[in-house]
Amino acid sequence: MVKRYMSGRCAWLVLAALTLVACSRNQVTSLEPPRHAEPFRSPSQPQPKNGVATANPSGSVPETTIDAGPTIGRFDFYVLALSWAPEFCASQQENRSEDECDPARHYGFVVHGLWPQNDDGTYPVSCTAAIPVANDLVRQVLPFMPERGLIQHEWAVHGTCSGQSPHEYFWQVQRAFENLKVPGQYQRLAQSTQAAPKEIEQEFAAANGAPADAFRVVCSKGEFVGVNACLTKDLKYRSCGRAVRECRARQVHALPTP
Repeated sequence: MVKRYMSGRCAWLVLAALTLVACSRNQVTSLEPPRHAEPFRSPSQPQPKNGVATANPSGSVPETTIDAGPTIGRFDFYVLALSWAPEFCASQQENRSEDECDPARHYGFVVHGLWPQNDDGTYPVSCTAAIPVANDLVRQVLPFMPERGLIQHEWAVHGTCSGQSPHEYFWQVQRAFENLKVPGQYQRLAQSTQAAPKEIEQEFAAANGAPADAFRVVCSKGEFVGVNACLTKDLKYRSCGRAVRECRARQVHALPTP
């Protein structure tokens, strides 16, 4: 699922003193360039009802903020989405994050998000109006989610559905990431490599003592984009089942870490 603000112009007709007035506003479509990692997320799908997106193999829900109070805290498990920074930085030359893409930082996996998910493939989004994450908390999160806009976006779209405060939610994100063991070769990938998605998933499962079906490789056009991990609400590994889509490529190409 790093996205940015995209400016759009819309007209509001206001009848005032028999004068037709048009005004414009910024529409928040996203705060981060797409990472192709977020399941079922595409602007082509109709707006979800009651804050719940439905499974769609071809895409997902538009990035809108909606009032979905009844869905807060009501979900089956989490998806911890890890983005492979070298691929993101190579594919996002215009909208790339200077912090994440600084070669001196040697980023491999970074956190894209921790997403509430349901076993039937649906998931809640934007469950209530989001107050911006405080600067002191943003600074604490930056070491593992190195993009300010992404932090604000993930809280607004996913964190508000967790039933937690911003501090509690991002503490969960940090715990989930710190508990995850990255297989040795992906801790610092020295050169480009090719691997089967199932092979990568099995390596992650073995490194974490997790069920074989607890990880999903995320890919785009044969490129290695990241890994999704399925976790219970208390952050134990569990099967992703059919709720999280799989990479269909026979082999994926992973760029090396800088």
